[in-house]
Amino acid sequence: MVSEQTPGDADHGEYGDNGDNGDNLDNGEHGGAPRRVPRRFAGLSPKRWKEHPKPRIRRGAYLLPSLFTLGNMFCGYLCILYAIRGQFEIAAPLIGVAVVLDMLDGRIARMTGTASAFGVEFDSLADVISFGAAPAVLTFMWGLQPLQRLGWAAGFMYLSAAAIRLARFNIQTGTSDKRYFAGMPSPAAAAIPASTIFFYPGGFTDPRFALIALAVMVVPAVLMVSTVKFNSFKIIDMHERRSYKMLILLALVIAVIQLHPSSVLVFISYAYLASGLLSALWSKLRRRPPVAGPAASP
Repeated sequence: MVSEQTPGDADHGEYGDNGDNGDNLDNGEHGGAPRRVPRRFAGLSPKRWKEHPKPRIRRGAYLLPSLFTLGNMFCGYLCILYAIRGQFEIAAPLIGVAVVLDMLDGRIARMTGTASAFGVEFDSLADVISFGAAPAVLTFMWGLQPLQRLGWAAGFMYLSAAAIRLARFNIQTGTSDKRYFAGMPSPAAAAIPASTIFFYPGGFTDPRFALIALAVMVVPAVLMVSTVKFNSFKIIDMHERRSYKMLILLALVIAVIQLHPSSVLVFISYAYLASGLLSALWSKLRRRPPVAGPAASP
């Protein structure tokens, strides 16, 4: 991810903060006025300066968010391969890993100042694979095959909804309330089939039970393209100096997940889905006008 960089930014941190910029003076070694020597060249002769190129720490930071995005896309691709081979207990957790990597790449880009339009588009394309194609293929191989045409139609519906959701998110960035997502975010939607399959990797062969897999695909797909508000958790301040509370909370979440990963993850996934539906229901009830009572008799 490439961002604008001024010449002054490239040299930031090379010199000190005192009056002479942290330089040493080369006093007349070659005659003439003394020259300033950067601190990192102290003790070296001028002939050796060219052998030590200017550090490019900031340029390396540009690649870091994209590496996380590539990891996200690779997990989606690997999930599809394992799903085709019928190894659902391995394929399903890969979507969870992709969710974690997707959460990190954007935050790292903002924290390092390397966010760019290229990064946004690259991230969306990776999400279509990891949170659109991968869950659709995984669920079809797991439990939608007995439904035949209805099964692959449901998978394509989910994939289309994920692509539409990501495209809508890109054009709404900066214009909507950052506290909420308009529609279920694609990583959370992908977590529904992934956690369900991780909890029960056995799959279905009876068309009657395959209706469960159909619901696992259709419900998140509808919520992705809906206007139901889901909490974005962006109000959490990651730059807070006293971050020990957040560390304790993360440690607690990890400890709880380790107790029984499949049960805890499926609970978290469906709890987030239910939170959006309950919030929408509560908002609708609050907007309903009060029922007028009978008029008092004179």
